[in-house]
Amino acid sequence: MTDTAPAPETTRKDWSTDQEVRWCPGCGDYGILAAVQMMLPDLGVRRENTVFISGIGCAARFPYYMNTYGMHSIHGRAPAIATGLALARPDLDVWVIGGDGDFLSIGGNHLIHALRRNVNLNLLLFNNQIYGLTKGQYSPTSEVGKITKSTPFGSVDQPFNPVSLALGAEASFVARTHDMDRKHMQATFARAHAHPGAALVEIYQNCNVFNDGAFETITKKANRDDMMINLTHGEPIVFGSEGSERGVAMKNDGSLEIVDATGGTDGLLVHDEARTDPGLAFALSRLAAGPSEPTPVGVFRAIERPVYMPVTGSSSGHNDLASLLSSGATWEVE
Repeated sequence: MTDTAPAPETTRKDWSTDQEVRWCPGCGDYGILAAVQMMLPDLGVRRENTVFISGIGCAARFPYYMNTYGMHSIHGRAPAIATGLALARPDLDVWVIGGDGDFLSIGGNHLIHALRRNVNLNLLLFNNQIYGLTKGQYSPTSEVGKITKSTPFGSVDQPFNPVSLALGAEASFVARTHDMDRKHMQATFARAHAHPGAALVEIYQNCNVFNDGAFETITKKANRDDMMINLTHGEPIVFGSEGSERGVAMKNDGSLEIVDATGGTDGLLVHDEARTDPGLAFALSRLAAGPSEPTPVGVFRAIERPVYMPVTGSSSGHNDLASLLSSGATWEVE
């Protein structure tokens, strides 16, 4: 059993290991790591009750750098392994780390079912729109026409939109942030941690070696005000270099559009992250065709629904999971 006493105060140093952080110089993963290590002390949680599980890829080195329990697992299977841990030890904080290739290609099936079941996991999806570890092949999020080593004439595949995918899987918490804004990352990760159930956060992450500048049209500091649409629950969706000169409105056919908001907020869409039906959040996720147009960031959806829980009883007479697993070779689950 875990200690129920208040957790001791910690600093970023307490959450960092003595391992040399080995990503390419300038990689966006450094910023994400720093944001997580700086956020965790504010959550008041214990290192011994925290676990990071990853698959394969550049992002998957993450557990080595966290002074917690962790596991560097196999390609695409991190959500499945994390599901087993979350069910066996519901008292733990389980974080799952993966890239766009790891989570959305070979691991796509595991990801959507973890979201559908609403397993109590915090899933951080590092999206750099490329395969970095294997040296620059196109990924499930690469744009149509992307020229890479594996698509010398340009990709013909329609890319996944990770936020749309998660909402389609009925994820109860879906958000987006980016590696150039540490405060936004920390706030978004903290929201994900506080959410009961599966929480997916897509992170726009720059791969400065194989896909440098993929998101700079919207993430570059000089561009953010005009290109990033910050979602705030209960408030009209406005943005712009002046603060609110542009907004998002719904057309007669139910789709969304960007409009002039200099005349005020009447007629603008009010963001409702708690809306049970995911349709409006899905429409927001489709507002930008790619990260070269004004793009929503923040929490798209945060609703309450039953969390996938471990077995609590069986016809074999065992009333807890531990005794059930250590019992005979066969059993029947009610």
